[in-house]
Amino acid sequence: MRSGLLTCENKNLNKFVGDNLAMSDIGLTTKMFVKDVMTSPVVTLDEHVTSNEVANVMAEKALGCVIITNKTGKPLGIITERDLVQRVLAKNLVPSNVKAKLIMTSPLVTISPNATVTDAAKQMNSLNIRRLGVVYKGSLRGIVTSKDVLGVMPELIEIIQEKTMISCVTEINQNPDVDSSLSGYCDQCDVYSENLKLVNGENICEECQSDLGD
Repeated sequence: MRSGLLTCENKNLNKFVGDNLAMSDIGLTTKMFVKDVMTSPVVTLDEHVTSNEVANVMAEKALGCVIITNKTGKPLGIITERDLVQRVLAKNLVPSNVKAKLIMTSPLVTISPNATVTDAAKQMNSLNIRRLGVVYKGSLRGIVTSKDVLGVMPELIEIIQEKTMISCVTEINQNPDVDSSLSGYCDQCDVYSENLKLVNGENICEECQSDLGD
């Protein structure tokens, strides 16, 4: 089958799937946690280092940001490449004279490692930011970025596609009187149809169903 989301069109079928068939029942889950995709350990620098030192560390380690902490290691904020450009270079300041604490974005927006990737994406979107510090019991454990989230989206989409297919097949088997039409690409002709039928384990469009009957 061509890569494309297969969907159940019948409202009763959708309701059955939503009310009665949890993903855990079929061994699948769309939940992926921040701890699974975050970068750890995260590079931190003291609030009193200069912006020049920050830039050097970011360049040496090929980083897009660093977390700024106080002397006890508590995360205070974050400095990104954009911060260096807008708050130092654009203002024609001398990097070696500007302390990190003066140009960092503070406070650091954080999330729990046990939050879902979806939660992280929603938080980034609502605050219009691309990075979240990952904190557990007051301790900085890592950092998660929008790139990390986007990196796992194809995998989540594949899981959802597989879950949808299994859910629909289960409903058809358990409720043969329910309209079982599906939307997707025909396994025979590879043409998109809004009225696929499951025939011998394949999703077949109406035209190909007629051909099979002949």
